[in-house]
Amino acid sequence: MTQPSARTTVVVGAQWGDEGKGKVTDFFAGESDFVVRFQGGNNAGHTVIVDGREYKLHLIPSGVLYPRPLSVIGNGVVIDPKVLLAEIRYLQDRGITPRLAISDRAHVILPYHIALDEALSGHQGSLSAGSTRRGIAPVYADKMYRHGIRTIDLLEPDIFREKLDKAYAFNQALIEKGLGGRLDRSREDIFHEYVDYGQQLKPYLRDVGCLLDEGLRQGKAILFEGAQGVSLDVDHGIYPHTTSSNTVAGHVSVGSGRTFRRIDRIIGVAKAYVTRVGISPFPTELPEKDARDLRERGQEFGTTTGRPRRVGWLDLVQLRQAVRVNGLTELAVTKLDILSGYDTLPVCVAYRIHGKMVREMPASLADFRAAKPVYRDVPGWGSLPPDVAQRPFDQLPEAMQAYLKFLEDELHVPVTMASVGPQRHETILK
Repeated sequence: MTQPSARTTVVVGAQWGDEGKGKVTDFFAGESDFVVRFQGGNNAGHTVIVDGREYKLHLIPSGVLYPRPLSVIGNGVVIDPKVLLAEIRYLQDRGITPRLAISDRAHVILPYHIALDEALSGHQGSLSAGSTRRGIAPVYADKMYRHGIRTIDLLEPDIFREKLDKAYAFNQALIEKGLGGRLDRSREDIFHEYVDYGQQLKPYLRDVGCLLDEGLRQGKAILFEGAQGVSLDVDHGIYPHTTSSNTVAGHVSVGSGRTFRRIDRIIGVAKAYVTRVGISPFPTELPEKDARDLRERGQEFGTTTGRPRRVGWLDLVQLRQAVRVNGLTELAVTKLDILSGYDTLPVCVAYRIHGKMVREMPASLADFRAAKPVYRDVPGWGSLPPDVAQRPFDQLPEAMQAYLKFLEDELHVPVTMASVGPQRHETILK
């Protein structure tokens, strides 16, 4: 594997998540000194396959599968300690001892956040994001209310109890009186359980901002791994059908505690088609009878939830926003192998909204609900040769190269990686 020349690289999702960021991050992680997760929680997940063995990760960055990099969970991530400790044990049971640093400023998901998430999901109805009900939105809300609990608080029982008293009372009232739900866990049980979690996490807690600052001063290579994708960003996505954090590359400084005046590479990851888990309009979504085949081919089921993903044709309106908002320097296109055998591949180049042609993502929810895709048909490439993963980029099937060149011309960003299978080695660099 060739070491990337960049010292600071960001990998982000250019669609609705589930684009294959874990594989792309894993591809570069072995030559990095730090692999940093900077936002989101265990509502996201990624699957990495190495030498035929599958690893499902939710909080720990993909680089944990290599001996060299330190896996870092930044302050912008929200952490369910029970889930994180189970993930550490999952890796240990597979013979991997995680080299891990966790920000002492990261906020903690508590049982009342999960109970509130359940209650909110029913309340929001058609405006719901299709929550995974892991407590993500409520913990980010508590952070902004300024009665959130951080990992460092779990090591200081007096501070933890003081904060817990306020946060528990607030959330209990909201769940039970405001939304008609029920909170089954007592304050005292939560206190003792989470003090114990704090002791288990204590060896990993660090000032991550200082850690990364020191690494940069020493010329270390840092790889940032985003969770989800641009269309789920709470500011730039299809609001309110979004996640509860900023998923774009500009959030790396906020979510890690170290400012970056220069980022060398920003790699956007996009599938050769589009999938969506959750609720929202989806302009290029295929009818279920057509989606079933593509879903089964691509094994499009959520890593975290197991839910079948909604499936659609590639949407360049979505990708134009991803290029612009993230400042992408390049694009990695995954799952090209899944589209093998199609005679033609429809690609959405614009939306038609109330009779007007629109090439950029609308802010208006009404407009997005009304959007109809405008397709351009691109020739497919038939069956792939058995040795396709061993070929250089310029020896890929001509129709596949033409497909990728079409994306470059439309998006004004180079495609530098093509993925033709789930394994680490089935990735071709341009």
